[in-house]
Amino acid sequence: MIGADLIAGILKKEGVEYIPAFPHSDIIDSGAKIGIVPLIVRQERHSLHIADGYTRMHGGRKVCCTTVQYGPGSENAVGAVAQCYADNVPVLHMPGGYARADQGIAPNFNGARNMQLVNKWCEMVLQADRIPQMMQNAFAMMKNGRPGPVTLEIPIDIFTEEVDPALLDSYKVQRRSAPHADPADISEMADILLAAKNPVIIAGQGILYAEAWDELVALAELTDTPVISTLNGKSCFPEDHPLSVGCAGGARPDGVNRALERADVYIGLGTSFTTSDYITPFPKANRTFVQLTNWEGDISKDYPIDLGVIGDAKPSIAALVEAVKAKTDGKGVDRPEVIETVAAEKQAFLDKWMPMLTSDEQPISPYRVVWDLMNTVDRSKTVMTHEAGSPRDQTTPFWESIVPHGYMGWGKTTQLGMSLGLMQGAKLAKPDWTCVHVMGDAAIGMTGMDFETAVRLKLGTITIILKNSIMGGYTKHHPNASEKYQIEALGGDYAAMAEAFGGYAETITDPADLIPAYKRAIEKADQGIPVLLQIITKEELRMAKDLPEGVGPHVQV
Repeated sequence: MIGADLIAGILKKEGVEYIPAFPHSDIIDSGAKIGIVPLIVRQERHSLHIADGYTRMHGGRKVCCTTVQYGPGSENAVGAVAQCYADNVPVLHMPGGYARADQGIAPNFNGARNMQLVNKWCEMVLQADRIPQMMQNAFAMMKNGRPGPVTLEIPIDIFTEEVDPALLDSYKVQRRSAPHADPADISEMADILLAAKNPVIIAGQGILYAEAWDELVALAELTDTPVISTLNGKSCFPEDHPLSVGCAGGARPDGVNRALERADVYIGLGTSFTTSDYITPFPKANRTFVQLTNWEGDISKDYPIDLGVIGDAKPSIAALVEAVKAKTDGKGVDRPEVIETVAAEKQAFLDKWMPMLTSDEQPISPYRVVWDLMNTVDRSKTVMTHEAGSPRDQTTPFWESIVPHGYMGWGKTTQLGMSLGLMQGAKLAKPDWTCVHVMGDAAIGMTGMDFETAVRLKLGTITIILKNSIMGGYTKHHPNASEKYQIEALGGDYAAMAEAFGGYAETITDPADLIPAYKRAIEKADQGIPVLLQIITKEELRMAKDLPEGVGPHVQV
């Protein structure tokens, strides 16, 4: 047995089924020998985007292992590792490294050293017999605490080094632990919630990883508390629920702003309360902040937290429900006016935007693209995701997710083009679901060659291109360069590209043709044929982005 075989055997023990990779690593062949499927992509970054989407759909319960060639392959993958780190996605990355005799020689790339700041844990194997222990540590890191990528770099001479087969038998499969919050803290959380005049729950991605969506619904209904999801947490609470206010992204429904303005208490559950250009800022003055998270580093990171509680979301929210029942003789809190207000503000927001959501104009409004898509797919078995930039802001306020993982929100950092890989990973995880994403001209230019990966692997994803032939919204940033050199202009026939790769493609210019095209796309995707719909759209600069009262436009959000 060689080192690569030992690694593959451990991956098999841990239930790893796929190895997204490019272009060479000894783990690929060793994994293939024992039935771990290699997925060869067109560029290294994309391998991690696939693993990212796969892991999110499984809530971290199942993961991929990615591997790339030492040197430039490892260098190319760093950006995608950084995206996993920003969005707290537990992906195992095992790149090759220069042989141990070549370590420390400039300019040889040392992944273990250079990727420290974009990993939860990042090390190099220096002795082959240390592989089992270090992989145990890696899997324990991924399965417990705050989610995040881990990187274990393998020098290429260790891949081929002979090892004792007994090392594989010594490996201990790691388990996930769900720590309970301190009962005294839970009791205090209940007191704060019950004493609040206008509380609001901020529900984050931690709900999805903990599978705490039922507990969250129970708490909201018991206390008649409105729920706002974070961008990464979108779909953790059903958005057709009477207490759902919407998603607090960079663009958001008006009701999100109004709820934040009214609130005297923010109850953050499974959220890091991170500030970002792509996340709604919260007013700080005269508010009480309560935060439940599984990592101490989240507490008071960006907001002044009055009560910070450490615990897994599922058992901790369940305990909070019981504490509220105990303090109210099982009755909870009855606030019928909350449901009325949420419904009225939601309807007013939709009424304001409905002319754009149903517009018959040509070129087509991107809002019509999103609206018709949402009303065509079966959202009980569909996962949708946006792309960085305008498609994100045009999608998240209006797409109503109704099941957990029905929307894949991302954006603490936003690497252009990654939605393609996310949906390919989602299709691996949920082959019977519709996996669809919306991207623009600039985004497909970053990763479009990997549409061929979906064709080759028979992954029936649906790619929707909002083609306006420009980088939308950038003219205002570069008025001189745009006027003199047209730097915002982009070209290409993406439908022809998709057909050349062997996929199914259409170009749509009339909004009346959207729904029939969507139905054909779903039929093709169900057959394992990736689809690209090139929709000729207008540049749309109107976004649902009013700031909550009490947050000035000067504030970095």
